[in-house]
Amino acid sequence: MKKVSFAEFGGPDVLQLVDADEPHAGPGRIRIAVRAAGVNPVDWRIREGQFQKDRRTAHDPIELPAGVGLDAAGVVDEVGEGVEGVEIGDRVFGEGSSTYAEFAVLSAWARMPEGLTFQEAAGYPSVVETALRIIREVGVRSGQTLLVSGASGGVGSAVLQIARARGITVIGTAGAANQDYLRGLGALATTYGEGWVERVRRLGQVDAALDLAGSGVIRELVELTGDPLKVISIADLDAPKLGVRFSGVAGSVPEALAEAADLISRGELHIPVEQSYTLAEAAAAHTDSQAGHTRGRRVMVVRGG
Repeated sequence: MKKVSFAEFGGPDVLQLVDADEPHAGPGRIRIAVRAAGVNPVDWRIREGQFQKDRRTAHDPIELPAGVGLDAAGVVDEVGEGVEGVEIGDRVFGEGSSTYAEFAVLSAWARMPEGLTFQEAAGYPSVVETALRIIREVGVRSGQTLLVSGASGGVGSAVLQIARARGITVIGTAGAANQDYLRGLGALATTYGEGWVERVRRLGQVDAALDLAGSGVIRELVELTGDPLKVISIADLDAPKLGVRFSGVAGSVPEALAEAADLISRGELHIPVEQSYTLAEAAAAHTDSQAGHTRGRRVMVVRGG
């Protein structure tokens, strides 16, 4: 089969499309014929070796050569020992390893909601798990206001919609081109850049804040909330130096997938696919992901859908 792999840490150019042995579903796992795979910031952070160098995260060291990708959607073609409730031929989305490939093993999955394409489904697993986790960890409640720095990407899009559904007012920062997008998701929107703190203050009192972009705004988020314990970052490994929690440990992915499927089915969650790539274009996908300014999700298309 074809898969994307890297034999050394480095820039996008270390990614190679190679021939590899097919993986197989062990106990408690399923294998899918991958139709599409999600492109997440964690993918290129792993590729760069960031988690090898920094033990403040809970990621295990990567053994090289390594595959790429955590999220995928596809069709079940192997069911491991002890797995119940899923059959060969089912359309599922979920989380596993080395998902930029024609076949991948998943450790957590759910049936795809009706009406969802494989490309759309591939963009949800890690994004929704992260959004649900950090909303819980930051402790924001109905009637309060949550500030989301870097709000237009996949996690931000999910946070805005989930928070609004829970009665939380959301202020989102993003580039000028994404202001209408944020407003369409129910957020009070403003741009980042010079004077952004005052612009946020004019929009209202901030009870809690999330740093999704790692753009060096931790001090300002603490200033706006008045308490480092009311700020969570998923992108700035130096956040703990300022008393802010870095959240990098996944919670229950099966529970998150079940909640995602429910929200999608009820029309309360929709994350658009901004751009898709082939496996041969993995380096371009990572380059674009690292550049930021994403509106929604980026995905790898493996077999169409």
